[in-house]
Amino acid sequence: MTAQPETDLWAGFDPLTAEDVAGPVWDEPVPLTAHRDLPTFPVHALPEWLGGMVAAVAEETQTPADLAGCLALAVIATAAGGRAVVNIRGRWREPVNIYTAIALDPGNRKSAVFSLMTEPLMAVEKTLVELSGPARAEAETTAKLAKAAADKAAAKAANAEPGMRDGLTAEAVALAQAAEEIKVPCKPQLVADDVTPENLATLLTEQEGRISVLSPEGGIFDIIAGRYSGAPNMEIFLKGHAGDMVRVNRQGRDAQHIERPAVTMGLAVQPEVLESIGQIKGADGRGLLARFLYAQPESLVGRRNLTPELIPDDVAATYTHRLAGLAMAMVGWTDPAVLTLTPEADAVMLAYQKVTESRIGKGGPLSSIVKWASKRDGAVGRIAGLLHLASHPDNGWQRPIEAATLAAATELGDYFTAHAQHVFDAMGADPAQEAAHQVLAHLRDTRLTGFTKRELFRQLSRGDFPAMGDLDPALALLEEHGWLRQQPPPPRTGRGGRPPSPRYETHPRLTRGA
Repeated sequence: MTAQPETDLWAGFDPLTAEDVAGPVWDEPVPLTAHRDLPTFPVHALPEWLGGMVAAVAEETQTPADLAGCLALAVIATAAGGRAVVNIRGRWREPVNIYTAIALDPGNRKSAVFSLMTEPLMAVEKTLVELSGPARAEAETTAKLAKAAADKAAAKAANAEPGMRDGLTAEAVALAQAAEEIKVPCKPQLVADDVTPENLATLLTEQEGRISVLSPEGGIFDIIAGRYSGAPNMEIFLKGHAGDMVRVNRQGRDAQHIERPAVTMGLAVQPEVLESIGQIKGADGRGLLARFLYAQPESLVGRRNLTPELIPDDVAATYTHRLAGLAMAMVGWTDPAVLTLTPEADAVMLAYQKVTESRIGKGGPLSSIVKWASKRDGAVGRIAGLLHLASHPDNGWQRPIEAATLAAATELGDYFTAHAQHVFDAMGADPAQEAAHQVLAHLRDTRLTGFTKRELFRQLSRGDFPAMGDLDPALALLEEHGWLRQQPPPPRTGRGGRPPSPRYETHPRLTRGA
């Protein structure tokens, strides 16, 4: 039997394509902007008594250790800020006050963590008020008596005979000047909440150049943006971080100068607040954003241990004793204590500087956050000073900072660097990006080959997608990147009724879990 030509076998049949057999061919999808794998707070980098409290607070409150960890640094800065500087090299000095901002959604027990971490400071503040009571009472009484004597002398001079008036006037002037020079101390205050720039300047004047703003809310950013003034007002926050001299003008009094202001901030905000501060006019250009150490940990809500270990009494007692001791020991310093580095610590610092310098140039991994990264080494120096004082709360100002402490500070510097990159990415990101990432993660987890828009909406959190229309930007972006494609709607068979929900196919890589 003679074999027929192959072409004769397929006579009368249309040729098949790959799409006829397997459906439309998918192109390789375009990745969305990569999500960074953010490191967790390195609790081990803290001194044992401080790290123990951070870990215990995180366990009892079932919150990320990042929250208590960042606040621990701000609390140490509150105790020591304005009273110490780190002499890194030559004339390069860094004060030990810092700005931290942690982003967490509501429901993460931020207030509880703040209360546990700041309670010793509140106790110290109360003690300082009580200790200063007699001195304040004496000064107030002396001022009142001096003012009364000056007023009496002025009245006597005014009613004196012409021949005696000059002498009595000179006496009244001298008494008035003496009364004016009597300074009544203000009540000591370590911590303020959301304060206006004007009130912050006044507090700095009253509190010998230092104050902390510790708050589980982010209202201070609204104030900086101009909630009350109508225009951004960040001068005091810029100078309060850098330690640059501030001139304070108060009504009815001569202008006062604060030589070395030291403002510390420890804030917890909602993630959208952190993203919106980039919109404050001038915040980036003037360097306010670059002064913050950012953290945006993953929330534990929905997977918390409901019967956690409680904070051990000895851990809480040690924390209170050490923190209060540091605050009380440094409250009396008028000129700041100068902390130096050992030669080995200086070598660690220099090596870290070289890494930073190699990464902030054009095309480098830190070039996109060059303003923040340019302050990274200084921030590490400040953190090293804080870790050093926390390690030696009784005599840290009498000994140099060691290499191990500087190395721990660089580890914290790397932690804050990763989170800063994430936060600055979010500040400049398309709002649809985050939503698209959430949808893509859900599709990867469920490995759906297809879905309707209504089905997807029902599967997602109402907190993230309150209305079905909120899905549109995310779906459009995923379709644009080739992760999805919308199928043609089925033909309508009748009149009236609700149109069918749009149906989507997913890229095969999602069904394979790739």
